[in-house]
Amino acid sequence: MLSGFTSARLPECSASWVFRFMAAAQREDTMDAVDQAILRRLQRDGRQTNRELAEALGIAPSTALERTRALRARGVITGFHAAVDLAALGRGVQALISIRIRPQSREAIETVRDSMAKLPETLGVFVVTGNEDVLVHVAVPSTQYLRDFVLDRLARRKEFVDVRTTVVFDYVQPVEQSELPDGMTR
Repeated sequence: MLSGFTSARLPECSASWVFRFMAAAQREDTMDAVDQAILRRLQRDGRQTNRELAEALGIAPSTALERTRALRARGVITGFHAAVDLAALGRGVQALISIRIRPQSREAIETVRDSMAKLPETLGVFVVTGNEDVLVHVAVPSTQYLRDFVLDRLARRKEFVDVRTTVVFDYVQPVEQSELPDGMTR
């Protein structure tokens, strides 16, 4: 029971409203089996209709809609995106580029992070710990293009004291993301 809320203090509320309120409050930062099932289905096919989602999960369409909206409101679902085949876009070579920056300051690292993110070749930028400061994931048309990109556009930057490139042979991104099993979050 939520502390401070009793049926005596909320006489105008129906019992079902109080139950839904308490259930929603309990779900604020946890995901039950229904929430996880909704996430799995939407990650596999974000274009399915609410009715299709509800039918596949064996729940009412109103429940599916309410739960999906709650997951979006909580920031668990951050958007729906089209997956693209990079090779079909003429960007079949992927690489990870490790960069060490000097001077090492928050401003310098954030400037590099933001400038790398704006490059059309960039798929992702990670600020990391260890020997490097930034890791950039790129997709380009060829190894020749990659070489020219690294030598002409990155290695010349004065704040980059070391640039290392690793070509990616295979890249597999899991279709589904979910919470870790109980006991594995500590």
